[in-house]
Amino acid sequence: MTKPLVIVESPTKVRTIKKYIGNEFNVIATVGHIRDLPPKEIGIDIDNDFKPKYITIPGKSKIISGLKKAAGNTRLIYLAADPDREGEAIAWHTATVLKKKNRKFVRILFHELTKNAIKAAIEKSLELDTAKYNAQQARRIIDRLVGYQVSPLLWRKVKQGLSAGRVQSVAVRIICDRERAIQAFDPEEYWSITAHLQGDNPPPFAAKLAKKNNKKLKIPDQKTSKAILAEIDQEKFIVDKITKKTTKRNPLPPFITSKLQQESIHKLRFSAKKTMIIAQQLYEGVDLGPGEPEGLITYMRTDSTRIAMEAALDALDYINQTFGEKYALDKPRFFKNKKKVQDAHEAIRPTSVYNTPEKLKAFLTEEQFKLYSLIWKRFVASQMQPALINRNSIFIKAGIYLFTASGSTIKFPGFMSLYQSAADEAESKKKSQVLPELKEQIVLKLDEIIPKQHFTMPPPRFSEASLVKELEENGIGRPSTYANILSTIRGKGYVDLQKGYFRPNELGFIVNDLLINSFPELFGVDFTARLENELDMIESSEMNYLDVLKQFYDPFKQKLDGAAKEMISIKGQGIPTDLDCPKCKKHKLHIKIGKNGHFLTCSGYPDCTYSRDYIRDEKGKIEVVEPSYENVTDTVCNKCGKPMVVKRGRYGEFLACTGYPDCKFTQSLHSTGSGKDIGVDCPEDGCDGKIVEKSSKRGKIFYGCDQFPKCKFATWDKPVNKECPLCKAKFLVQKSTKKKGDFLACYNKDCDYKEF
Repeated sequence: MTKPLVIVESPTKVRTIKKYIGNEFNVIATVGHIRDLPPKEIGIDIDNDFKPKYITIPGKSKIISGLKKAAGNTRLIYLAADPDREGEAIAWHTATVLKKKNRKFVRILFHELTKNAIKAAIEKSLELDTAKYNAQQARRIIDRLVGYQVSPLLWRKVKQGLSAGRVQSVAVRIICDRERAIQAFDPEEYWSITAHLQGDNPPPFAAKLAKKNNKKLKIPDQKTSKAILAEIDQEKFIVDKITKKTTKRNPLPPFITSKLQQESIHKLRFSAKKTMIIAQQLYEGVDLGPGEPEGLITYMRTDSTRIAMEAALDALDYINQTFGEKYALDKPRFFKNKKKVQDAHEAIRPTSVYNTPEKLKAFLTEEQFKLYSLIWKRFVASQMQPALINRNSIFIKAGIYLFTASGSTIKFPGFMSLYQSAADEAESKKKSQVLPELKEQIVLKLDEIIPKQHFTMPPPRFSEASLVKELEENGIGRPSTYANILSTIRGKGYVDLQKGYFRPNELGFIVNDLLINSFPELFGVDFTARLENELDMIESSEMNYLDVLKQFYDPFKQKLDGAAKEMISIKGQGIPTDLDCPKCKKHKLHIKIGKNGHFLTCSGYPDCTYSRDYIRDEKGKIEVVEPSYENVTDTVCNKCGKPMVVKRGRYGEFLACTGYPDCKFTQSLHSTGSGKDIGVDCPEDGCDGKIVEKSSKRGKIFYGCDQFPKCKFATWDKPVNKECPLCKAKFLVQKSTKKKGDFLACYNKDCDYKEF
């Protein structure tokens, strides 16, 4: 009889699991999802209780054939996809395609891929989780309903190819709202006054003005600052009070998914997506010798800080052995979870604390080593003694004014000797001054007193780390979705990541405003968080998934029907502005979007044909961009001899023949387009362009047709205007090798002609 079959998601897992149970079980992978909704239709029967239409994912037929062959006549199949909603869906779909009379399917959950964990999971096999699968289905169905019904609306109203996602659009809204807050921000002036002082003992130190008549002091301008300095001028600086106290700083909990992503972004400069890819590798197993794969961390998608007692005790044992008794706790430290945490998995921790980063370094890539070290140190530090910080403060009177100086030193490093968070490190880098030993009521010597002008700062733009934190704090998405949300909002073309910070572009603003006007609740933070909570309640069997779908769809459909009629058509009238048309002086300018992007146009079209590109300044105000060249040029068309005119397309400004449509010759104005003519005709059939020398974005020279983007011919090898004597190809290309040096070769890859 065929051995029982264990089915996992990833081929990497297969190797790790086979190491421990390969003699007793066959193990095979689905390589992710095998069934899903169809890509070219909505795939939801709305009138039949939102019944989904699942099909085999294109390209997965061979995988399914392999699964059926591996299953053979086995009576028992263990479904071991990831222990989350997506994994549950994979398990259900796998059971569907392998269903057979007298065959039994059971669910096993691997929270870590170690020998004991794998065998324990098999011994504690479960039934498939209907509630968890329904939670996944509900999310998938709602996302499909939104994406496949709102996106076509954007195609009709704005432009083809746009898309709207239920969660991703909320993330874009958060970024747009922050940008508008930045645009609306007006800096406020304020001043500080710092006294540089000395006592009888070194070192000298600085104290900042804080209060006047025991009330917090605000210095709004230079005039006020000068008045204060005049009042202080004749005063003595007397030590009024000195406080010394020791505070405890406790370690942070082991990582949950969001905190791992945030810390990895800050400390390792890994993106959220990259962090999750590397964490998946560490979870699924790394070779620690020939044929010895082992899972190094627990499951990496979790919102729980819970850890197993056994793991905590191992950490305490390691700390005692390595750091000594004074660094170890008497008993394990456990952390409370926030409300609404599912607690299905432990926090992210090493599967064995004795697998130190140094011990494993030779078996890991540089990136794996960095992330594993972060996870390992955070976990071990969570079981170490608190750090003790000495904090000293000096309060100094100068007449009716009070100055304060503070400093801190580490009395006992505790957990900080192993790990400090990015926030701790940033705090440590701030210059914490060393204060001298002073006595109360002594008079200090004033070296100098310095006034300084400041301005309040606008709220910061979101980085990947701060956006993940914002999503988490607002209940938007779940641990498994943060990295995908960040990747998707960039891929849609609505936001740009500039110098590490998200900034909405004009298309992002336009689409966001249209969606918010038509669907204010659907793409709101509160509604999205509430729906996430309802999905959690479906998973915990507290709500019925059909009820959630019905409650969602009825108001959504009403808004959808209303938007179809009322949403502004950017293709039609466009978005009105308060700018007057400078050409006809009768109408206002409107914003429209064409195939080459957004632009301003006169609302009096076709009577007035004025149009211009535009940008926005830091305040969001529209600035018209005039063409950088005269419209009609002295350049003549290479094809028909008529004058060339400057036009703008998706690839920038270019020259077009005034003989259009009879002559359609075009030529780029920029180095990446026209470049240096090298006297070689384009080899593409039907193209009458010339090959020119160009420069890539990174400055590398290549050769392409001057008719780009109409003709996309390009090559790294420099063409030479010499016909191939062998195959009659239009030109040869220059090549070079270490052995043969420079030579000419035929451009035709099927021709072997070379000329040395």
